[in-house]
Amino acid sequence: MILLQLSSAQGPVECELAVTQALRRLHDEAEARGVRLGIVERVAGQARDTCRSVLVSLDGNQAASLAEHWTGTLLWTCKSPYRPGHKRKNWFFAGQLFSAPAESLEGEIRFEAMRASGPGGQHVNKTDSAVRATHLATGISVKVQSERSQHDNKRLARLLIQQRLAARQQQSEDDLRLQRREAHHRVERGNPRRTFNGSTFIPLD
Repeated sequence: MILLQLSSAQGPVECELAVTQALRRLHDEAEARGVRLGIVERVAGQARDTCRSVLVSLDGNQAASLAEHWTGTLLWTCKSPYRPGHKRKNWFFAGQLFSAPAESLEGEIRFEAMRASGPGGQHVNKTDSAVRATHLATGISVKVQSERSQHDNKRLARLLIQQRLAARQQQSEDDLRLQRREAHHRVERGNPRRTFNGSTFIPLD
């Protein structure tokens, strides 16, 4: 299992729409490759039903190659559906990959089993498969209950902690350069890894 984050960075609402459409496209590509996709975290965008950023888990034999295909600067070329008279047609967003943590990380994490909670009625897992994971060195703590087995929740929790650690390290490096934005807030304008075109978000690759 690996984590992939799609982010509109500091872009306008059109970039958030691009992330939303990219998520749908990613879901289709994952299904075609036999990769299981799960939504881990989603940050809502300015417009209704859009995402400013989304963190997904990918699991399967082709998960790594699929994620790599979505890593880097991404471009959506289309007239703005929100501002018809706007001249800009290029909307940049980004994908960032978080691979599996090193085995040594596992020994630095304390796991606590607990019962899943929250909305969902009969769909909420009623067993003690939910876990709270705490990274002892930093105190970073996450609770995961999205998977049905404790083993899978532990695996996802390790990935989430690794993402938090990577974001913290990136922030430290940015501070040294007087850049106060984390990795998913930066998008290189130009040289996109992939380009999508039109309102139907057709990939040009």
